Amino acid sequence: MKRAHGPDRILDWYRDPDGRGVDARLHLLDRQMLDRDDVPVSTVDDVELDGVVLGETVDHRHPPVVGAILIGAAVLPRIFGGRMPRSRWARIEWGHVTRLDTVITLADSGDDLDATWLERWIRDRVIAHIPGGSHAPE
Repeated sequence: MKRAHGPDRILDWYRDPDGRGVDARLHLLDRQMLDRDDVPVSTVDDVELDGVVLGETVDHRHPPVVGAILIGAAVLPRIFGGRMPRSRWARIEWGHVTRLDTVITLADSGDDLDATWLERWIRDRVIAHIPGGSHAPE
């Protein structure tokens, strides 16, 4: 029986923009994301992997990589059960990630991302009409 060829060091497959190893569950899921101005954008609800075919074994010479970060209202299915429709997930391409630390830093402004439209809509149409909701507390 012949074993599949694996990497010399297991974390060689997964590197963040600074070159450190990344475990998707540990380093990505439920992490806060900040835009380039350090303004909170959202939290990571799921990740999209490239190079994975369902039902096939992983080729260790060409391992899967993170293609995108997925955000959406994932807390509702966690509470009520079921799953989010794929059309409701917002994607942020992995190439937009500039730093991975205790938070994930993006190269873009949060207002430029399609992923934050719902938060902006609620802020402008609901929260702004609540007395005291249009400014920061003093």
